[in-house]
This record gives sequence, structure tokens and C-alpha cells, in this order.
Amino acid sequence: MRINLDQLEEKSAEKKQENKKYFSKLKKKKPKNLDVVMQKLHKEEFERTDCLTCANCCKTTSPIFTDKDIKRISKYLRIKELQFFEQYLRYDEDDFMVLKEVPCTFLDTDNTCFIYDVRPKACREYPHTDRKKFIQLTQLTLNNTEVCPAVFNIVEELKKKIPL
Repeated sequence: MRINLDQLEEKSAEKKQENKKYFSKLKKKKPKNLDVVMQKLHKEEFERTDCLTCANCCKTTSPIFTDKDIKRISKYLRIKELQFFEQYLRYDEDDFMVLKEVPCTFLDTDNTCFIYDVRPKACREYPHTDRKKFIQLTQLTLNNTEVCPAVFNIVEELKKKIPL
């Protein structure tokens, strides 16, 4: 079952406990081929998925900004780093630098990004389902099933490929 953004809130809520249990078992089992399976599922999903039709991640959550991100983006915008921080960022409850508000300030009406070429590392790597050492990202992935239909679809396929 593939879902889209309209179905995501309901379906992710339905599957939340099941997925939580699945990832808990997955962490205990630590399948050796997990990264390979995830990279394949990620590739297949994003051959079918066009992020520009959704952009829910940009509309609902903020990436974490690193010092390198701030330096790169500030230079691109031709403003001082402090000005960039003061204008766009704040510290969250975990002391991470995040956007002051969502949707993302840099999201255009056609779901493109004004700063795409210099976007934060967290945006470049999102949704993190093809990263090495995926086992360390299970909580993040669980959270992202509520934000990204592609992640939801990948997790559903993962449960079929590696049943526990």
C-alpha cells in the first residue's frame, strides 16, 4: 500500500505502535544487510516520488542548522552570519539551531527552495533513509513517517523485506 500526503496523518497514526515495535526488534537483531536494503528501498521510492509535489517536510518541520550551514547560506545571501541567525533562527529545547518559524522561510510557492544550492546539510540528506548505519536512525525515521509519505512507504516495504 503506497500512501500520499492526504492519507499520511491517519495512516502514520495507525501504524505508529507497530512501527515502534518493529524498529525496537530491528535494533536488537541488527541485520547485516540493513543498509543495502534501505538504500535499495530509498532508490526505488524516489524513482516514483517527486518531492516538489509535496514539500511537507519544508512546510511542517525545521532542519537543524550547523555553523557550516550558516556560514555557507549567509555568504550566499550576502549577509553577516549574526544577521542570518537573528533574522531566521532560534535555539530549540535541545539547543539546536532551527528556523524561527515554519513553513520554511526559503520555500517558494511552487515548493522549490530559494537557497537550494546552499541548503542545510539536514535538507540535503533528508529523509535520511539511504544513510549508512541506518540502525542509528530508527527514531528519526519513525518520526519522519509522520512527515514524509515516501518514508512511510519505505518503512512499509522494509517490514516486508526484513520481517521480524
